Amino acid sequence: MKILTIDTSSNCSSVALSDGTKLLGECILGEDRCNSGRLMGSISDLLAAAKLTPAALDAFAVSLGPGSFTGVRVGIATAKGLSLATGKPAIGFSSLAMLAMNLPHASLPVAPLFDARKSEVYAGLYRCDGLPTALMPDAVLPPADFLASIGSPAIFLGEGSVRYRALIDSTLGEKAVFAPWSADLPRASAGALIALEKGLRGEFTPLALLNPAYLRASEAEIAKRKRDAEKAA
Repeated sequence: MKILTIDTSSNCSSVALSDGTKLLGECILGEDRCNSGRLMGSISDLLAAAKLTPAALDAFAVSLGPGSFTGVRVGIATAKGLSLATGKPAIGFSSLAMLAMNLPHASLPVAPLFDARKSEVYAGLYRCDGLPTALMPDAVLPPADFLASIGSPAIFLGEGSVRYRALIDSTLGEKAVFAPWSADLPRASAGALIALEKGLRGEFTPLALLNPAYLRASEAEIAKRKRDAEKAA
């Protein structure tokens, strides 16, 4: 199954092209992840290098968040556009599950963390003895609250674990294990592993349901609610 996988949910986004369990290529987009022109250019370059066209693919996969509000929207819009243009199905997955897949055979629960700003993290807890299995729902919350919910040793990774490492260490002590720095980078190729299993099981995502998993309201939504409340007062 040939799949193009897109991740634009964090500060370093990527695109991967895979054929079954073979990675044909991967492009790391870097800080300007929201530049849709560069995203499409990277997709075109990967396809050209593999001598494939979008119509030759079997599915398009994309991380649904949580993460950057703008980045997630760009990634999903791109996947939807490609799916509509080719008639091929789409597959959505959690960006935190994708990050957890950097440690696919971990002996301990894996805690992927993104920095959500406002002194909060996007956090998940997964068992990764193969594909990631959620041990609790993905959430956005203060890091101290997330750490309070963990009673056993866990492996931490992601930009959130880097920012709050001192807090994690002081709270959990020896129960906290930190992944190597190379595992902190989200990779579309890790998402491709999830997408392949979903695709083989026929677990495609209807385009109407291929929507961002923000977990909290955007600044624009918060401002609108405030204006509406002021008008109603």
